Amino acid sequence: MLPEVTAIIQARMASTRLPGKVLMEVMGRPLLSYQIERLRFSKMIGKIIIATTAKKEDDAIVELCQKEDIVSYRGSEDDVLDRYYQAAKKYKANHIMRLTGDCPLLDPLVCEQVVEKYFNSNVDFVHTGSTFAEGVDSEVFSFKALEKAWNSARLRSEREHCTLYLHNHPEIFQKITLQNKTDDKMYRFCVDQHKDFLVVSAVMEQLYRGNKVHFMTCDIKAFLDSHLDIYRLNANIVRNEGLVRSLQEDKNFV
Repeated sequence: MLPEVTAIIQARMASTRLPGKVLMEVMGRPLLSYQIERLRFSKMIGKIIIATTAKKEDDAIVELCQKEDIVSYRGSEDDVLDRYYQAAKKYKANHIMRLTGDCPLLDPLVCEQVVEKYFNSNVDFVHTGSTFAEGVDSEVFSFKALEKAWNSARLRSEREHCTLYLHNHPEIFQKITLQNKTDDKMYRFCVDQHKDFLVVSAVMEQLYRGNKVHFMTCDIKAFLDSHLDIYRLNANIVRNEGLVRSLQEDKNFV
C-alpha cells in the first residue's frame, strides 16, 4: 500500500478576473463542493485541506468546509507558498498534492496517475504537463521539498505560486513532468473567467448524474467535441494567465 497523500486545495473568494468563483453555483451547489466530491473518488487521497485566507470574505469557504466535513487552514492571501507550508505543517502532511479551487472538473484518475508516478519514481516532485487539459492539473511533492522552497524562495512569483521555486531549480529537486497519452491542451475546463463558468456549467448540467456516478475527461471532451459552440466560448483564453502576470511583475521589480 502506498503512503497517504494529503490534498491541499488553495481557494479564496478574491479574484481579479472572476470574484467569488469558487463558490459560484451550478444546479444549486458551489463549484468547490463538486471539486471536493470528485477528489474523494480518488483512492490515493487521504486528508483534504482547503487552504484559504484570513480575510472576512473567506468565512464562506470555511463554512463550506464544515458542511463537507473537511478541515481548512487560513493564512496569507498573497504568500501562497507560506499558506501551503503552514497548512501542511499543521496537519503533518508528508506527501502533498497541490490543487487550485478553480478546477471543479478535476479527474480523479489523473490525480492517481500523478501519485503513482511520484511514488514509483522516488522523486521530489511530479506534475501534469501541458498535454493535459487545463482544469485537470495536479502536482505532488514531498514536505521536505516544500519546506526547502519555503525557506529559500525570494521572488514574488515564487511566493505566489507555491511550486514555482521547485520548477526553477532542477539542480536541487528531482522532477518529472507527466505527459498525457493524448494531446488535450486545446481543452479548457477550469474556471477563471465568466466564459469558463459558462462552459463548466454546460458540462455539469449535461453530464452530472449525482454523487454515485462520476464522469471523466473523455466524457467532457466528447461533449465539447459535439457542442462546438460551447467549446469555442473559452477556447482563446491564454493558459496559466495568472502565472504569466506574476512573472511579468517580477521583471517590473528588478
